[in-house]
Parts: sequence; structure tokens; C-alpha cells
Amino acid sequence: MESNRQTFMVLRTLLKWVGGFLLVITLLIILIIAFFNWNWLRGPIERMATEKTGRQLVINGDLSAHLAWPHPSFRAERITFANPPWAKEKQMVTVDGVEFTIDLPELLIKNVVLPEVRLERPVVFLEQSADGRKNWLLDRDQKDEDSRIHIDHILLDDGRFSYDDPVKKISIQSEISTQGQKDGPAKTGIVFNAKGQYQGLPLAVYGTGGPVLALRDEAMPYPLKIDATIGHTTAQAEGTITGLTKISAIDLNLVLRGDSLADLFPLIGIVLPETPAYSTKGRLMHSERKWRYENFGGTTGKSDIAGTLQVNTGGKRPFMQGELVSKILDLADLGPLIGAKQGSLAEAAKQPAPSPGQTAIISAKARVLPDEPFNTDRWNTMDADVKLRAKSIHRAKALPIEDLVVHLKLQDSILTLNPLNFGLAGGDLVAVVSLDGQKDPIRAQAKVQAKKLLLGKLFPTVDLSGSSIGQINGAFDLTGEGNSVAHMLATSNGKLGLVIAGGEISNEMVEIIGLDLWEWLRFKVKGDEPTQIRCGVADFSVKNGVMAVNALVLDTMDTNIRGTGTIDFGKETLDLTLNPQPKDKSPVSLRGPIHIRGTLGKPEVQLDKVSLAKRGLGAILLGVINPLLALIPLIETGPGLDSDCGRLIQKAQEPAPHKTAVGSKREAKP
Repeated sequence: MESNRQTFMVLRTLLKWVGGFLLVITLLIILIIAFFNWNWLRGPIERMATEKTGRQLVINGDLSAHLAWPHPSFRAERITFANPPWAKEKQMVTVDGVEFTIDLPELLIKNVVLPEVRLERPVVFLEQSADGRKNWLLDRDQKDEDSRIHIDHILLDDGRFSYDDPVKKISIQSEISTQGQKDGPAKTGIVFNAKGQYQGLPLAVYGTGGPVLALRDEAMPYPLKIDATIGHTTAQAEGTITGLTKISAIDLNLVLRGDSLADLFPLIGIVLPETPAYSTKGRLMHSERKWRYENFGGTTGKSDIAGTLQVNTGGKRPFMQGELVSKILDLADLGPLIGAKQGSLAEAAKQPAPSPGQTAIISAKARVLPDEPFNTDRWNTMDADVKLRAKSIHRAKALPIEDLVVHLKLQDSILTLNPLNFGLAGGDLVAVVSLDGQKDPIRAQAKVQAKKLLLGKLFPTVDLSGSSIGQINGAFDLTGEGNSVAHMLATSNGKLGLVIAGGEISNEMVEIIGLDLWEWLRFKVKGDEPTQIRCGVADFSVKNGVMAVNALVLDTMDTNIRGTGTIDFGKETLDLTLNPQPKDKSPVSLRGPIHIRGTLGKPEVQLDKVSLAKRGLGAILLGVINPLLALIPLIETGPGLDSDCGRLIQKAQEPAPHKTAVGSKREAKP
């Protein structure tokens, strides 16, 4: 028992000594911390940084610390950190003062994580070299992505930041300052502006943001308001972005304006069509791998546009889906989508008519067929499935289009429009168009069906068309190759057929075409009377871009009008002849061939001067003998013969022969 008591007394005495010793050590540590001059560590810190990175760190001001587990804080003043030798600027960072906390548990596993950093008047130059080195990486080669300092949150006073990337043609210089509010520091935010180049385009940005830049926080939305101009594109956005360095979510009200939607490709990497100037307003949202521009509305040229577009970036390539609606679609705004130049029709109308026998020469500006090439290099950057419906078509008086439905698909560089439907003249044009961008030049195929077009509505600008009754049906089937619509048509092969089976047409119109003056005067006096249509047939074969007439017939009970000739898509010229053959007698008729020549942009309708001259000269000579005899050459005795309508209609409706090779070697000259 006595020995146990002695052992206990020894242990108690030992514990007192150990406790006293630990207390003294703790007091000494506290005294050291309290009176320790942290500036003594400036030299060792500078040498360690230089040894690790190969770049000089200089602390010109005081160094202080506040130790607390697990995030001790430090403050250093007047710091510079050098750039690697390849960088354009000597210093990467110059800062009047920096306060930061260190995550000690992360530091123990060799990760440098700063939960919070406050910079006072920093000047920072960030740069990426052409060979991929990044000056913010701290290994000696500036290529190890794990050698960076990870910063969770940054608080900024006034500062200047620059970023250069010659490969992506980015050079941006920005200024950031704080703005205080009456509610106190918690309401302090930042104001920033930037200028320079982005993807080679001039850049100017102004905006405001929240007080704390949450760089690694993927849960806290950061408030942002931006007014930016990049090239010819301007954007105003207000909302939140979560994860500033690695964006995890976006929710912005966005207003976007520009000269063409195609200009957005270098900015967002999404292929959009060439359009006139546009303006849209909607909500831009992003989460995971989906971008969504929803419930937007705006204008493109003189057309309105609304709908929702979504892009999924999780597949082999970005995939865009959307449904668009236009209440009023201006036909002129569709031109840039197919490569048409603005003002080409006006230029074509100014071209002088060629002399008889002279080949029409068309300048590049005056071409009617769109000859701007499609940019197929971009087609393999994304896939798409987009639907568009236009309820009303503007500027469609001469061509009575009533509505438009398009379903566009882009898959593996193959673009299809299926369907491409127009409401036309009370009927429909139903088309399927395929452009194979995997080939160079593009292989194109177009199949079009004309269904129940009303003859009376097809020419709304012609007064006499209202008294015409009948339905037009037919089909086009063309294949071609080329990188523009003009080149595709200039190499096209296939068939075109249109048929009118029955109906009525203005008799006055027929007599005008037949130059039957007597009958025309009679109808003017007693009023127009419709004549029955036996058949109307337009049957063309297309070979190497030249459309040749197989049959061109309008056979009525009064007159049989036949046509011959060609239309050359490569040269954009016409050479058609109409031969009216009245079936009744007329005392006064100037019947003769009618020529339609010139260019697609400026066709010329000419009477056959030789035939008219023969009849006119005969009338003059006989008139010298007796004025009444002058009518003899002008008397039409008829009879024009009926056409074999059944055979002509059957042939016009035969499908086009398919060839193994699409198009031909001939390429139209622009």
C-alpha cells in the first residue's frame, strides 16, 4: 500500500512538471507570435518562390499574419511577381497590398488553396503563348495544370487586368474598380470595362458585378450586368453566372443585335445562317451541357421571328434544336440564306437588252441566281433539327405565296429541308431538298411537287387572270453539283413538268397572245368571255444546266399556242418562242411568233418582225391597188389544230431519268 502511494505521488509530481513545461512552451509560442517580426520571413519566401517557379517574387512592404486553424490569414504589401522570359510584360503581378487565407489541410497534401484573396490596386498580365504555355501556371515550363494556385473568392479594389492569346487572336485590357452604396460594404460591387480584340474582332465591354468574385464556387450565382460590342454584334445582358472560371450555370436576360446571325459563329461556335440585320430579346440559360435561348422575340430584316433554340454540347458535336415562328416574313430576308446578293434584281433590270443574235453578257452584280458560296467548312461543327413556320409572306404580290413551313436537319454535313412547303396561289409547293456537304463541290437534289395551284391566282398582277379557272399540277426533279445555288443549277440535270387539265381562261388574254385584233376588239366591246382549256402542258428536260422544251402547249377551244426554245441557267439567258395558232377565222390578225429573249433578270418580249413585215408589206402593196385589199394579208383563215393532250400530259408526268453521276463537269462562270 505504501509503495502504491509513493508511485502516485511521483506521477502527480511528474504531471505537474509536464503541465508546467507545456504551459511555459505555450506562453513562449504566444509571446513569439505576439512579438515575432514576420518580415524576417520575406527573404526565405522570396527565395523559395524563385527556386520553385524560376521567376522572381519580391515583397517590398511589410508581411504580417493572423494564425487561426484551419485558415490562417496573411497580409503582404507592395508585391511584384515576374513573368517568364517569353511573356511580353516583365511583371505578371504588381499589387499594392494583398490579404489572403490559406487552407492548411489542403496545404498538408501539397495543394495551394486560397479560400479568400483581397487585392489592392493590382496590375495583372495574363498571357498564353503560341505553344500552349500559360504564365499563371507556376512550374518552370508553365505547362503543368496542377501547378496553379487555386483561389475560391476574390475581393478587388481598383485594378487593371490584361489577357493575351495570339492563337485565338485575343488581346483584352480591362479596368476594375469598386462602387460603394449607402447600405454599407456588404452592398459594395465592382464596375469594369474592357477593350481590345476577341477572335480578331474589336471588343468593347462595360459592366457591373457583385462585390465578391466567386471563382470556384459552383453553387453561388454571381450577379452581372454587361453591355458589350464585339465586331458588328452588340449584347446587353443582366442576370447571374455561377462558376466564373468554369461556368456551371447561366441565367441572363439577353438582348442581341448584329448585321447577320452568321457573325456569331466565331463567338459561340454555333453555325447560324446568313441573315439581314437582326435584333432579339430573350432569356439565355445554361446548365450542365445544355444552352437554351428561350421565349425570344425580335426581327431579322423586315421579318419578325420568335421561338426557342436549345444546344446540347454533350455529343459528338453540338446539337441544336428549335421551333421558330414568324407572323410576317419578308421574302427579301430569305435571300442571304441561299446566297442571294442584295440589289441583284435591281442591277439585272438595268442591264441593256442584247441586240438580235448577240449573246447576253451579265455582270456578276446583275446575276439573278444566288452565287454566294455556302460555307460547308462549318457544317461539320454541329448538327441541327430546327422547324420554322411563317404565317404571312410580305412582298408576295407578284408571286402569291401564302405561308411557309420548313423543317431543317443538318447531320454529318448533310443538310436537308424536308419538307420545304409553300402555300402558293391557293395550292401548295411541296419540296424536299438535300445538300451533301461531305462532297466538294456540294451534291444537291431537289424534288418539288406543285399541287392544285389555281390559275386565277397565279398571276395576281394581271387583271384578266381573275376570270381564269383551272388547277395546275406538276413536279420538278433536279440534281446538280456546286457550292452555290447558281452553280448547282448551271450543272443540273432532270425534268420539269406542269399540267393544266381542264378549266377556263380569259378569251381576251388568249386573243392578245395570238395578236387577233378583230377578236380582241370584239371582246372589248361586248365583254370578255372565258374559253375552255383543253390542256396546258409545260414539259422541260434539263441537261448540263440547259432547260429545253419538250412540249409547251396551251390548247383552248379558240387557239392552240405552242412553244419552243431553251433556258440556260449557266448563262442566265432565255430563248423561247410562242407560236399562236387560232382555230377560228378573223378578218384582222397580226398572228406571228412571239419571242421571249434576254436574261432572267430582264426578259424581253418581242414580236417576230419578219412575219409581221411580210404581212404588213403585203397589206401595203394591196392597199395601193385597193384599200379594201389591204385586209387580205391580215385575214386569219385558221384552223389551228387540236393538240394530242393525253399523250402530252402523260409524257409531262413521267418521272425524270436518274443518273449515276450527279451534275456535269461544266461549272458556270460567276
